[in-house]
Amino acid sequence: MGLQEDIKQTSFRNNYQKAVINIIYTNGWLEQKIKSFLKAYNLTPQQYNVLRILRGSYPEPLSTLQIRERMLDKMSDSSRIVDRLVLKKWVEKQPCSHDKRLVDVLITDEGLDLLGLIDKEEKAIDNHLANLSPEEAETLNEILDKVRG
Repeated sequence: MGLQEDIKQTSFRNNYQKAVINIIYTNGWLEQKIKSFLKAYNLTPQQYNVLRILRGSYPEPLSTLQIRERMLDKMSDSSRIVDRLVLKKWVEKQPCSHDKRLVDVLITDEGLDLLGLIDKEEKAIDNHLANLSPEEAETLNEILDKVRG
């Protein structure tokens, strides 16, 4: 189905307006698919993002400020997300050795194990773009990078 049928709108001011609406609509659609997938792991997309960021820096810890800078959703409250991950025992917080005002965050073995489980199912996320060829996916990435250019 196309955008016009999905949102029941027959005309747009121009193709730029249609593209903006299409990006917003597709983002919402994909976000719902990812939320549904992660729900089985008792994770939100923001928590998943933080765990992946921490795995990328492992074994080095990151401050909550460094985590926030790397997050996909810049409006997220990284401190609150980290606190929830601590309660689930997927990350640990420790005082920063060189700046006592900061807190270092490190992914735990349990957090790494969880990401390992999710990695085994990563095709479930990739399959939401299965209508695209690898070349089309590459072109889409290039176009989206150009939009933010």
